[in-house]
Amino acid sequence: MLFAGLRQRAGTDQLNIQLPSGATVAQLRGHLAREVPELAGPLEACRFAVNCEFADDNTPVPPDAEVAVIPPVSGGHDGTELRADHCRLTDKPLELGQVLAAVEHADAGGVTSFVGNVRRHSRGKVVEYLEYEAYAPMAVREMESIARALEQRHIGVRVCIHHRIGRLEIGEAAVMIAASAPHRAEAFSLCREAIEALKANVPIWKREVDEHGGAWIGQGP
Repeated sequence: MLFAGLRQRAGTDQLNIQLPSGATVAQLRGHLAREVPELAGPLEACRFAVNCEFADDNTPVPPDAEVAVIPPVSGGHDGTELRADHCRLTDKPLELGQVLAAVEHADAGGVTSFVGNVRRHSRGKVVEYLEYEAYAPMAVREMESIARALEQRHIGVRVCIHHRIGRLEIGEAAVMIAASAPHRAEAFSLCREAIEALKANVPIWKREVDEHGGAWIGQGP
C-alpha cells in the first residue's frame, strides 16, 4: 500500500508483489526500488508496516501480508470514521468539548489541551487549503498506543487524541489533544509528549495546496 507522495509517484495506491518464501522487509524494499524506479530515492527514508505493525528490515514478510510503505509523517481517507477508546480519526469537524470531556475526572487537578489549526502562511507560501491522508487502521492503533502508554506511565492521568482527515480550510482544526493529571505540570507535559509522538509515528500525511499547486509535506511530490 502506497500513500501521499509515494502514491503520486507510482500512479497507484496498491501493488501486488510476489516474493520468495522467507523474504524480509529489506528484500521487499529492494524489489520495489528495482520494479518501480520512481520510488527508489524516497524509499530510503520510508518505514514499513506489516499487518499494521512497524517492522524493521529483518522482519519476515508472511504470505498474504498487507504491507504499507510509510513515508515520513507530517501530521485523509475516504469519509470513514474510526474510533478507539481514547482516539478518533474523522473527516468531520473536531469538537474540543468532546476531547476535554473524555479526560475530565474527579481527581484531575489540571486539564490541558492542544489544538493544531490550518494556517494561512507556511514555508514562505500562501496556503489555500490542506489535504490530510492516513493509513487509517494503523493511524488509530498508533494514536491509541500513544495515549495508553502515557496513561500507564503516570498515575491518575488521561489522554485523548482526535485527528481530522480530508480537505481542511484555513482556520480549521486538524488535531485536538487533551490531557488531565492530578497537577498542571503533568498535564502540560502529557499534551506536549502526545503531539510530538503523533508527529513522529502516526501515519498521517498532509498536502499543502497554494496558488502554484500542491506538495506533500515530509517527502516531496
